[in-house]
Amino acid sequence: QVQLVESGGGLVQAGGSLRLSCVASGRTFNTDVMGWFRQAPGKEREFVAAISWSGRSIYSADAVKDRFTISRDNNKNTVYLQMNSLKAEDTAVYYCAVSRLGATKTFKRDDEYDYWGQGTQVTVSS
Repeated sequence: QVQLVESGGGLVQAGGSLRLSCVASGRTFNTDVMGWFRQAPGKEREFVAAISWSGRSIYSADAVKDRFTISRDNNKNTVYLQMNSLKAEDTAVYYCAVSRLGATKTFKRDDEYDYWGQGTQVTVSS
């Protein structure tokens, strides 16, 4: 059974930083893309960033690409999201997800992901 467990969320002032972690277990992830999505109150879940197994392919949403950095440690089955220069509009529940490799996938849509974590709350005060 695949499990994804996020951590690192919390309350931070605007301009601050947080680092989210997601530990995956329950299958071999050596061909999977791991990603982060977020959902703010009253809004649809949106793509944040994703990274391939090798780390050579990285996908980022325009709203965060200059502030957030995704990385992964395959030895630990862990993906990270370093979030800098946080803004009030970054407030959301952040979800980790795993997508099995697919030739036609963009890795930017939530319906392309097969496994999801429970989410971690990030609140940015202005």
